[in-house]
Amino acid sequence: MNASSYDTHDLQARDSAHYLHPFTDTQALAGRGARIVVRADDIYVWDSEGQRLLDAMSGLWCVAVGYGRRRLADAAHRQMLQLPFYNSFFKTSVVPAIDLATRLAQLAPPGFDKVFFTNSGSEGNDTVIRMVRRYWDLQGQPGRDVIIARINGYHGSTMGGASLSGMDYMHAQGGLPIPGIVHIGQPYWYGSDRGLSPQAFGLQAARWLEHKILELGPERVAAFVAEPVQGAGGVIIPPETYWPEVQRIVDKYGILLVSDEVICGFGRLGRWFGCQHYGTRPDLITFAKAVTSGYLPLGGVLVGERVARTLVERGGEFEHGFTYSGHPTSCAVALENLAIMEEEDLPRHVREDAGPYLKQGFESLVDHPLVGHAQALGLVAGLALVADKSSGRFFDPGLAVGMLCRDFCFDSGLVMRAVGDRMIIAPPLIITRPQIDELIALIRRCLDSTLAEVKARGWLAG
Repeated sequence: MNASSYDTHDLQARDSAHYLHPFTDTQALAGRGARIVVRADDIYVWDSEGQRLLDAMSGLWCVAVGYGRRRLADAAHRQMLQLPFYNSFFKTSVVPAIDLATRLAQLAPPGFDKVFFTNSGSEGNDTVIRMVRRYWDLQGQPGRDVIIARINGYHGSTMGGASLSGMDYMHAQGGLPIPGIVHIGQPYWYGSDRGLSPQAFGLQAARWLEHKILELGPERVAAFVAEPVQGAGGVIIPPETYWPEVQRIVDKYGILLVSDEVICGFGRLGRWFGCQHYGTRPDLITFAKAVTSGYLPLGGVLVGERVARTLVERGGEFEHGFTYSGHPTSCAVALENLAIMEEEDLPRHVREDAGPYLKQGFESLVDHPLVGHAQALGLVAGLALVADKSSGRFFDPGLAVGMLCRDFCFDSGLVMRAVGDRMIIAPPLIITRPQIDELIALIRRCLDSTLAEVKARGWLAG
């Protein structure tokens, strides 16, 4: 169907009347109407008005192999005809879940031979909370139930996932976090006072974990949960000193390390898993999103040997699970998606070609008058918009300059996300060098439009 086939006003009216969107001010959206996306191909999406947009957010961090992959649709079709659904309860299993668990164990770092399937990353992180506390209970240490996460980290929006997430605005709704979850500062050097070098700051930020462990008492601390690179918190890429020091600390106190790879997994940082880039040795790995490239919902937890052995040998029944755990159609699509990623060697493409090329282009944006700092790693990148480039002073948050820039992006044919005054991207892993050039040119154009607007409003220093 072409754009003329859609009545945008009718769709927007019915959307406003019936559809409650996630993370949305419904009243504000009704005032302007939703953008109606109607089709997609490769790294582009089209709306009902016929505008093409370069999707630099991979849908929502997930469309790794790009849009329009007939093989994934065919995999779903074949499985739906054979066995669309059956559950994994009551001593029953299904072939696609067995095959996918086997393949994930082969792709994961050594020692990850068990997989627990969920429907999303949020449910995966809820599973982590249950599994971590069950592990320590079976170890005869039921009082070891406190889980440490990070301010501005994101681990989902369920009760457990939102509690792990270090977002005050989420905690303000619903009496969160739930008991036994605490937070430490994030490793965001540019957002600090910058009194230390990035390397020294990375060590300091890691040692906040040790300070919190000692404050709580090591005998109470069960796990540390964190993303290798914070995603929805603004693409916060930690200094290289950060993760080795975190690993030293968790080893010293014997606590579990959970690597939330809902965003960083499956090639996003140039390795199959983000922990492999940083050389950490997690006990649990949460995954979702790119495991199916977003074509169908699927998530889960890779369970390392330390935890798996305890659960299996001492645990009895683990009283946790979902109707759609190991959903056969989702698992079939995931298997085909991983096959595409292997055949096209997408992690290597990110590591050796697209990632370095994006880094070069994206970090060149630091010469723009609005950009105080720009970073990229693999195919994630973020830049900070500043009111005063010489001092790195940020805009007053109430001005919402990031949202202003995001609107210019949409108008210019670019999907780029605003997190406060950080502008972030995570394009599909299949992106080519010419498409990266197109992306950087679009970002620069949108920055120019934003600069002109903030100057006109008198918001820019000097």
